[in-house]
Amino acid sequence: MAEQRRVYASGDRVGATVRSGTRRRSAERLSVDRIVAVAIDQMRTHGYDAVTMRSIARELGTGPASLYAHVANRAELDQLVVGRVCALWEIPDPDPERWDAQLRECLISLLGILRAHPGVARCTMGMIPVERGMLAVVERLIGLLKAGEVPDQYIAWFVDVSSLFVGSVAAEEDIWRERMADIGEAPSEEETVVEVREVFSELPVAEFPLLSGMAEAMTTGTGDERFEFGVDVLISGLKALSAAR
Repeated sequence: MAEQRRVYASGDRVGATVRSGTRRRSAERLSVDRIVAVAIDQMRTHGYDAVTMRSIARELGTGPASLYAHVANRAELDQLVVGRVCALWEIPDPDPERWDAQLRECLISLLGILRAHPGVARCTMGMIPVERGMLAVVERLIGLLKAGEVPDQYIAWFVDVSSLFVGSVAAEEDIWRERMADIGEAPSEEETVVEVREVFSELPVAEFPLLSGMAEAMTTGTGDERFEFGVDVLISGLKALSAAR
């Protein structure tokens, strides 16, 4: 019996050592950088809504409570994710002779970055950027706008409106892609355009005299063409308002 007690006691110590070692390895895997990287990867694979502190913890081999030692909550995680992705956004040194062209290129580039990281645009919705990575690119964007002698108040509002525009376009594309994936055999873009054009063209003329006559115009243009039109409207409006001051 004494021998059995020694064996059981030894087994308990071995079990405790194994559990302790597992916790240490789990802790070694945990860091803000690792948590953010897993969140971005899961958003790309499963979409924004599928990512939770629990899903991240599961992939890292730990419990959700362990993550809160590094990230306070989901809102902070979203800030960190956007900050990490925004660090890829290259804003050039301002050229007063072509600041507007530089600004246009920057906004188009930002959409490309968000498209390359599906789900991240959803993090920006309802967010006031306070993470240092985001503020660093805002600082450079302000410098670009100041090169165009844009009034400070218009700069502040443009930073807000333009980022909301780019983020909402990317978020809508994410939602559309997820919906099409749920359908399975989703219609092609061309098929969708044809269907929508038919809906507009078949509207009763007496009730929709203008819209029914614009069926082709309403359904013409790629996503990129429509986005770049929006960018041009924003920048042209900014220049016109600045010149009027």
